[in-house]
Amino acid sequence: MPKIMEMPDAERPRERLWHHGPTALRAAELIAILLRTGVRGKSALALADELLAAYPTLNELCRASAAELAKRKGLGPAKAIQLKAAFELGARLARTRVSQKPVECSEDVLQLLGEELRLLPCESLRVLALTVKMRLIVVEEISSGVLSETAAHPREIFRALITRNAAYFILVHNHPSGDPAPSQADIAFTKQVRDAAEFMQIGFHDHLIIGIASPAHPAYFSFREDGLL
Repeated sequence: MPKIMEMPDAERPRERLWHHGPTALRAAELIAILLRTGVRGKSALALADELLAAYPTLNELCRASAAELAKRKGLGPAKAIQLKAAFELGARLARTRVSQKPVECSEDVLQLLGEELRLLPCESLRVLALTVKMRLIVVEEISSGVLSETAAHPREIFRALITRNAAYFILVHNHPSGDPAPSQADIAFTKQVRDAAEFMQIGFHDHLIIGIASPAHPAYFSFREDGLL
């Protein structure tokens, strides 16, 4: 593959973005713009193509740590950090857009936290504190566990809610395996939180488990939609 500077102007990623907008570019071209430069004998676009061959989906690429990416030939710490910073900005933009409207359904929660939680290599339990009109007050991480286990106690959840005068709340956690089906521990924990919420008179709107959509399973599981809340 020729160097990017040797390509016709109409085929260079930066020029294509300038004239046609980012939606006209392939994922590899967008990544090449972030990488900026290649290495001897390999352009930034070739490096980007190799990355997408090693990580077939953007979800997989986003979940790779900076240290893991930096080990790849032609990247190094600087380019790995540039990629991780871009992924994080995208996740924050998604949260900003959703936080400006009521959080009322699973799709709202997915837009707010879905991309971020799918990137994590371990389970993370978050609580969304909501006003009486279902507007977001804050998202707070309650616990972060090892690969397949999150340890949390309802008192940590309600401490965060009471401090912020929340009227409602939604729990969200991820399954790094990609399969959002609830475990028996997930079901038992949700029932425990539900009972505590009734006692505290704070509305428990839903508990979502975030996974990755595949032919074998959906992208998320909602306790409310499944009739378990």
